[in-house]
Amino acid sequence: MGFLARKLHELREYSDIARIGEIARRYFAMNAFDGVLTIIGVLMGNYTARVRDARIVIVTGFSTCMAMGISGLWGAYLTESAERKRDLDDLESHTLTDLSGTKIGRASRVAVVVVALIDGLAPFLSALVVLLPFFFSALLGDIVLSYYVSLGMALVVLFALGAFLGKVSKESLVISGLKMIVAGLVCILLSYLLKVGGS
Repeated sequence: MGFLARKLHELREYSDIARIGEIARRYFAMNAFDGVLTIIGVLMGNYTARVRDARIVIVTGFSTCMAMGISGLWGAYLTESAERKRDLDDLESHTLTDLSGTKIGRASRVAVVVVALIDGLAPFLSALVVLLPFFFSALLGDIVLSYYVSLGMALVVLFALGAFLGKVSKESLVISGLKMIVAGLVCILLSYLLKVGGS
């Protein structure tokens, strides 16, 4: 068995022991959803403030992406570390055994890293995907079109996330996707109403 195959086998074992897949899936969906809605808020704020410079939108959007990524990574690492340490300590007190060098201990440490990475990358990448049209605004010709394309992409990403959750829960993919889209539309509508109310 090659090095890579051995590591993948170990990761699958750790995943089974520490339930990494289930937790990571939950974090991925929840934080990707947060990332998309947050960047919708940033875009709508820029749009209603009549920001027509793509560089400003990219800088504010990318800064937001980074902040969400760092927040997710750091927060999940500290939270998951504390939870996993408590669980391992409880198990050690019941078994009267030091488990840090065992598969259970290693699985716990791997789970912390994997969950933290997913928690940080999910909002960062999902928000960055939505922001992409502004990197090509010169090709699109009109920055207002970039806003529309970007918001459209946000709704597509939300639908995909909803469909993913529908598959996990064995419910209708379309209905689950539409539920997510409604959240995005509510965010867009409220931002627009804020602009109308403030003008």
